[in-house]
Amino acid sequence: MLYHFYEWNHAAIAPLRAFADAAKMFYQHPLNPIAHTEAGRTFAAMAEVFERSTRVYGKPEFGIHETVVNGVRVPVVDKPVWQKPFARLLHFERQLPEKHKADPRFLIVAPMSGHYATLLRGTVEALLPYADVYIADWEDARTVPLAMGSFDLDDYVDYVIEMLHFLGPDTHVMAVCQPAVPVLMAVAVMEAQDDPCHPATMTLMGGPIDTRINPTVVNKLAMDKGIGWFRDNVIMKVPFPHAGFLRDVYPGFLQLSGFMSMNLDRHVDAHKEFFGHLVKDDGDSAEKHREFYDEYMAVMDLTAEFYLQTVETVFITHALPKGEMMHRGNRVDLTAIKRTALLTVEGENDDISGVGQTQAAQTLCTGIPEEMRVHYLQPKVGHYGVFNGSRYRAEIAPRIVDFALTHGTTHAAAALPKKSAASLARSAEIAASESVEDPMAMSRDVKAQSRTAPASRADEPVAAPAETPAASPVSIEKTAVANPVAAPAKLPATVAKPRKPAMATTKPTIPSAKPASAAAPDKPKAAPPVAVATPAAVAPIAAAPVDAAPMAAGPVAAKPAAVAPAAPTLTETPSAGTPLVLETGGSKVLTAAARTTKVPSRTSPSSRGRRKP
Repeated sequence: MLYHFYEWNHAAIAPLRAFADAAKMFYQHPLNPIAHTEAGRTFAAMAEVFERSTRVYGKPEFGIHETVVNGVRVPVVDKPVWQKPFARLLHFERQLPEKHKADPRFLIVAPMSGHYATLLRGTVEALLPYADVYIADWEDARTVPLAMGSFDLDDYVDYVIEMLHFLGPDTHVMAVCQPAVPVLMAVAVMEAQDDPCHPATMTLMGGPIDTRINPTVVNKLAMDKGIGWFRDNVIMKVPFPHAGFLRDVYPGFLQLSGFMSMNLDRHVDAHKEFFGHLVKDDGDSAEKHREFYDEYMAVMDLTAEFYLQTVETVFITHALPKGEMMHRGNRVDLTAIKRTALLTVEGENDDISGVGQTQAAQTLCTGIPEEMRVHYLQPKVGHYGVFNGSRYRAEIAPRIVDFALTHGTTHAAAALPKKSAASLARSAEIAASESVEDPMAMSRDVKAQSRTAPASRADEPVAAPAETPAASPVSIEKTAVANPVAAPAKLPATVAKPRKPAMATTKPTIPSAKPASAAAPDKPKAAPPVAVATPAAVAPIAAAPVDAAPMAAGPVAAKPAAVAPAAPTLTETPSAGTPLVLETGGSKVLTAAARTTKVPSRTSPSSRGRRKP
């Protein structure tokens, strides 16, 4: 009866909502002199806040009409390309030039947890400049007639598999929040059946894989109440006149009430600020509030069978991490996943899926090789920030795209030849030897280094030439920082040449305003020690916002501690001529060797006597 009471209440206050809407229009009319006063804006603000607080929000539109690809604006049209009673597959078709090469293909599985797929609008927008994007758009259960049958967790898994079959091999699947469990199940089922359409990569973002780890308020509620309480208190029948009349559902307004009660003070403060923005005629801030809450307040109903099965198996019995999850009567074996690369992403302040719950997939999927597994923890973001917002655009989305470029096989970058580690090692050795034997190359190196070499004081002695020690490769934790915007690299993952920071054991010197003398010494002198930046140090340099400019590269996250050892640290400073070894995709890549020449000081004995007083 609660659902019926909710509908009756909405119908009863419909006249009041109409009156409030009319009052807002009256006090905002430009011909009304009161509209330009603080009193008029106050009356209009009161009317709008009341109308928005009592409105039933419908399904929003994605509203994505264009994107920027390689610096050119191209139109975007969302088209349904596959459809079943409870879901449809939307394709965000970009009108690209004919010469544009293939981009990685993404399937985003939106959560079926109360909100519409449009909640991931920002997720789609950040990927469109670099990928061909599809999204699973779930239907509101109250709009599906009872004659169309039921829909449970097994059906959800089957829907995901059918979408992957429709898109074909080398698809990159992304699961945001709740779909992490059924997507992981779907990939395991496909791998166990040796399905050729298995995804190339699987990205799980803020999903409840193992809710026993750092349980949140949502997890504790499910454990405390039990499945019987949910069946008796939150399952209701769809009232007339909706198309799904008499269908058992978990109403969306209950889910919205639960979400808002978790941060009620923040929502109250947001509406107070919204009222103040309207009174002060701060249109930009008020419009941001409208955009967010138009999306946040739009909710959908879930079928009772899907909701109850998910609550019981995921939050109460923890069937998936225990190895007891079933699909169509068969046990789901996560160890069968061997060919799909795995990326897990979490938010440091996530209050829905605690830190470590999504990372648990790395421990459960033991069949995936080490070089195909990456975990990333995004600092200073909550649950929503994992898949939306500025930090998602600047730091998470580049890693997702780069991960797909690294492990994909059909996009344009994958068609380029890839050098082996042995050939790269030989190239590095040849380059190092040529830099010493070729005087012209040595001169060019001296001039290049003189532009950045710190100036020496007149009273400092000149360092004696040092012999080049034997090469001792330094291993760095595998990272993928290939720029997904620039021309496709010839390697699955490349690393930009690290900057040369000053050594921690020496005092920093002030760089000279003029370049150092380029006089060639008698013997080549050792280059300054090369410091290697860890992935954490590279991230702030490589990451960049994605709004309208090309997306900057960012290293894919370090591996989780539960799966692999901690990120290696630099135990020995590589000396001159020492090649650096980078492990990516299971192969070792050597970077260019350090130069073996040292920039002569302006105060060297050969030049000190010629200096003018």
